Amino acid sequence: MLPNLGPTELILIFLIVLLLFGANRIPEIARGLGKGIRDFKKGVSGIDEQIKKDDDKDGPPPRIEPK
Repeated sequence: MLPNLGPTELILIFLIVLLLFGANRIPEIARGLGKGIRDFKKGVSGIDEQIKKDDDKDGPPPRIEPK
């Protein structure tokens, strides 16, 4: 479960990141993070499409009649 982060905590985290990496590196890090998230979403949607394609190929599931 994620903790509730208020504006003070977010500013503190941002300042720590700024001190660790410097102002020039932050855009590079954010760009890389965004690219990683985008690639991950593409991979997940590709898996979903493959599962749907496989399900369509097999046809509807067999119907089981109650006894």
